[in-house]
Amino acid sequence: MQHDKVLILDFGSQYTQLIARRVRELNIYSEIFPFNKVPKDLDGYKAVILSGSPMSVRSSEAFHPDLKCIRGVKPMLAVCYGAQYLAHFSGGEVAESNTREYGRANLSLVENDAFLKGISVGSQVWMSHSDTIKSLPTNGKLLASTNDVKNAAYKIEGETTYAIQFHPEVYHSTDGKKILENFLINIANVNADWTPNAFVGETVEALQKQIGSDKVVLGLSGGVDSSVAAMLLHKAIGENLYCIFVNNGLLRKNEYTDVLEQYKGMGLNVKGVDASARFLDALAGKSDPEEKRKAIGRVFIEVFDDEANEIENVTYLAQGTIYPDIIESVSATGGPSATIKSHHNVGGLPDFMKLKIVEPLKALFKDEVRRVGASMNMDPTLLGRHPFPGPGLAIRILGDITPEKVRILQEVDAVFINGLRTAGLYDKVWQAGAILLPVNSVGVMGDERTYEKCVALRAVESTDGMTADWVNLPYEFLQKTSNDIINKVKGVNRVVYDISSKPPATIEWE
Repeated sequence: MQHDKVLILDFGSQYTQLIARRVRELNIYSEIFPFNKVPKDLDGYKAVILSGSPMSVRSSEAFHPDLKCIRGVKPMLAVCYGAQYLAHFSGGEVAESNTREYGRANLSLVENDAFLKGISVGSQVWMSHSDTIKSLPTNGKLLASTNDVKNAAYKIEGETTYAIQFHPEVYHSTDGKKILENFLINIANVNADWTPNAFVGETVEALQKQIGSDKVVLGLSGGVDSSVAAMLLHKAIGENLYCIFVNNGLLRKNEYTDVLEQYKGMGLNVKGVDASARFLDALAGKSDPEEKRKAIGRVFIEVFDDEANEIENVTYLAQGTIYPDIIESVSATGGPSATIKSHHNVGGLPDFMKLKIVEPLKALFKDEVRRVGASMNMDPTLLGRHPFPGPGLAIRILGDITPEKVRILQEVDAVFINGLRTAGLYDKVWQAGAILLPVNSVGVMGDERTYEKCVALRAVESTDGMTADWVNLPYEFLQKTSNDIINKVKGVNRVVYDISSKPPATIEWE
């Protein structure tokens, strides 16, 4: 089945992924492309959205999209930078704002137009710009204002072109989803038929056509992405999917045996490989985060290749790549995005692994992966698992890795995570974990002085991991957890709680 698609042109806004996710919440498929890499074939796109940008349209370095095959040809919605671009280069004027226009605002004027159907005066919107539209472009008609921003929304008469100064994609724009629905469904006539069930059926059919009777090997991690990818492939090719679950010795307490049994219970053809000693040997003496990540990635490939070679005539390697992994690899200017830290599964395969790649989830965001898993009746506890880093506890142990440090952190982590579950807090947190700090501190236990490890607890709320806020866990819970850790985990005498948000911090400490 061919679905209508929406094209989102990215000008480098921090909110571009949110636009795509909001569109998809309407059961409409959307794709993001850098503004200077517009697809040559636009036939499949029913509408186009221009994103915001950190750039000013008044700058000599302003981003200039090629809109000749879009504007006036397809319904177009210009957001923030896009709205200013249309104004500034089409007969209007954009100037530096006298006041900083950032944060919550309320609509003070709403004209009667299909674009704003159901939107009333007082509706809250989110502003994020330093320039302002002083006058509208040729044939521009004002649709909405706030107290501080006269030209908050407008349309171009004679075209199906709309523009808004605010961001409908962010949570703080309370009617943002309704505005997108008005534009896409009521004005652009985009069919809202892209659902999880439709995705499963079409993906299984496509995988069968792509793979045929060939064999596929997949490395399971215990996480949501690889698990959902495995189930899609299992539906498509059954026993021709060979899953490998590698224990790198850096998993959570009892995770290897528990998850392996869970996978077998799902009917997957899975083999468990305990390579703990091999990974820990490779990490011995390494304390630099990048060195640890690279060592883990190298050994994983070696172990995985050893196991894959035992399966005759394997043709494909399956990966749980998701959409953010793809779009984050290219910036709005067409170059590579800045590297924050290396990822253990990014960078392609070594030359000696002559396998073709299959990535059944590469069109999905993380929340969509969970919805697809739910549509296949997968275990909610598996789908609801917090994200866990590929290098495992190695990047939650600051400094060098030893078996004793791994033991300590596994025990601490188990107390913390089990405590969250018992207190009914686990599902209210996007990701949680413990970090073993490279410091000892003085403590007193009984009548004796101790000099033992300090651990930090981390719990954040987020939607996609790009930004995250620390969770204000109840003091009573933190008090009990701290006591339990110190009393139950030999080698720890101090517990602290990380109250840093991302940015400026990252979720993980390494």
